[in-house]
Amino acid sequence: MSILRTVLAVALIGLAPFVARAEVSELRIPLGAGGFGFLPLNMMQKHGLIEKYAAEAGVKVKVNWSTIGGPAIMNDALLSGSAHFISAGPPAFLVLWDRTRSNVGVKGVAAISSMPMVLNARVAQLKSLDSIAANQKLAVTSVKVSIPSIVMQMYAARKYGKAQTFRFDPSTVTMAHPDALIALLSGGGSIVGHWASPPFDQRELKDPAIRTLMNSDDVMGGSTTFTMMSTTAKFQKENPKVYGAVLKALKRAQDMIAEDRKAAAAVLLESMGGRGWSIDELVKVLADPSTKYTTKPENVLKYANFMQENGSLKNRPAALTDLFFASPEIAGGN
Repeated sequence: MSILRTVLAVALIGLAPFVARAEVSELRIPLGAGGFGFLPLNMMQKHGLIEKYAAEAGVKVKVNWSTIGGPAIMNDALLSGSAHFISAGPPAFLVLWDRTRSNVGVKGVAAISSMPMVLNARVAQLKSLDSIAANQKLAVTSVKVSIPSIVMQMYAARKYGKAQTFRFDPSTVTMAHPDALIALLSGGGSIVGHWASPPFDQRELKDPAIRTLMNSDDVMGGSTTFTMMSTTAKFQKENPKVYGAVLKALKRAQDMIAEDRKAAAAVLLESMGGRGWSIDELVKVLADPSTKYTTKPENVLKYANFMQENGSLKNRPAALTDLFFASPEIAGGN
């Protein structure tokens, strides 16, 4: 009888499912390019929100927040495995989504923020985007895959025809926002304009020689996602509790910004080195109706459709859930 029990036990063990793989204990997330668009990440870091919600789900996790930023760098970090989640604008995400559909399957987690980007220029050198000269340059966070690059392509196609979609691409150069701000304020060199986001645009406009020529919301036709978070299908499947904790932490960070703008502004100022802006200046931006923190994507499909039509993407998403992991947080987005 004991032999029979042993045989049965071995058979049952063979039929039992494999022991579930443990979820990651160290999470790697870059903080992004900085500024208001990435503020929820700073809030998540400052208040240990991911660790808190992961612990509630029964997982102990340490979050490693790196300081890399820029769309191209972020994409490389996710593909190389040096980051588990990345945050960038929709165009950079869409390029990654398109290229990874047959392998790692990068998809969106949720939107982080919606706000316009503005083209600021020294009006003595540049009075409109259409009048830019061959030797003049516009600073963007990443050539071809940044929000401004796609926005200018949309503008060019609408005004000059499809054949002129990439009319302004040669006039762009990749620069981080702080470097672009310095270059524009200096008034020297080839940089005559900067596609800026808050609070860099406000600082530039303090110079009476600089004014705003256009903004992204005007071209997009309304409020548009500025930053969003993404990860791979493999990570999402293998780490459901950690994934859920990150999404919950993002939503809580957005709510905290709305609940106490002054406290959120202090976190943002600290993330930018603690100087350069006053708390009141930052609170004013947070109070602007065009500055929104929501998980709901806005106009992401519009980006996707345009980029597929101009050849930047091979695939065209049929619905938002082709681009994002399904969740209540993205419901009602577009």
